[in-house]
Amino acid sequence: MKILGISTGTKNGNNDTMCRVALEAAKEMGAEIEFIHAFDWNFDFCTGCVACSRGLVMGKGMVCSRKDDYAAFYEKLIEADGVLFVDPIFESGATGLFHTLCDRMGPGHDTGLLMGAHFQMLEKTGKGLDKRYFNQKAISFVGIGGSDWAVRVETDHAMLAMSPDWKVINNEFFSWSKDIIMQDDKIERMKEIGRNLVEAAAEIAKDNEGMEFPIAENNKSYWKGVEGACPHCHSNNFYIFPGTTHVVCELCGLEGTLEIVDGAFKFKNDPSIVPNGQLEHAHDLVSGKKAHGDDIFENEGRLMNLFKDEEFKRRKAYYTAVVEPTPSPSKEA
Repeated sequence: MKILGISTGTKNGNNDTMCRVALEAAKEMGAEIEFIHAFDWNFDFCTGCVACSRGLVMGKGMVCSRKDDYAAFYEKLIEADGVLFVDPIFESGATGLFHTLCDRMGPGHDTGLLMGAHFQMLEKTGKGLDKRYFNQKAISFVGIGGSDWAVRVETDHAMLAMSPDWKVINNEFFSWSKDIIMQDDKIERMKEIGRNLVEAAAEIAKDNEGMEFPIAENNKSYWKGVEGACPHCHSNNFYIFPGTTHVVCELCGLEGTLEIVDGAFKFKNDPSIVPNGQLEHAHDLVSGKKAHGDDIFENEGRLMNLFKDEEFKRRKAYYTAVVEPTPSPSKEA
């Protein structure tokens, strides 16, 4: 059993320390551990060039135009049985570096798109993608903030697990934590998060053995945190459509209403509101990933054909000529 811890904070700061606290607890349970301080690695921004999604749509496999450390980083994630991210909270949500890692995980590693590419490659060459890219994995997230301004971070973090369709075990944040290393209750909680990750990773690895990937659906929950308002993904963040009681879970995408039950808000999934309100369309299920992947395959195919359209080229040329971008002062000769 291997547990990988990733800190996106300052060198030897609170995030590094708390990540190591959890890793030590995992090691005490017999797990092999590895630690990555993300700022030691070279991660470029995603440019939205869509090389990754087009590469999958065209059956070429996993492609990225950015030549940095992300491919090696992704392999580290794949090799691990459990992954822990510890991320500082700057502006209520995840850091810019974490968002970059999340963006880079995006379409190029999305289970739905990988599934489509797998079958295309099988048909063309007789060999599909490696099974390990489809294996379920245990992943946990912790945000560490210096104040109480932190309530957006859980959804930001869990979005990274959406593309590869990994199972979230714990997802929480610590407020008022400048001196967290001296707060014994939070130290103990980090140890528990580390132990939870090892236990869940072992359970998931065992369950993976009995599944036929890449099309296996595993609806089992391995969640070990506090129950959230959304009974499916445990998110507490919802978008409320103006002037209605209609809400959508910002994480799993299920739609319905919020109701007060026993003095607390509870989300009621209501498929009658929209056609894609059914559970099988949730963003964190293989069925939902496949539906999303099918849409991307169709849209990317249409866009590739559009680049040959003369009216499309005319409009692009027209608006490109409207104004030139201001050059970067630091990059000017």
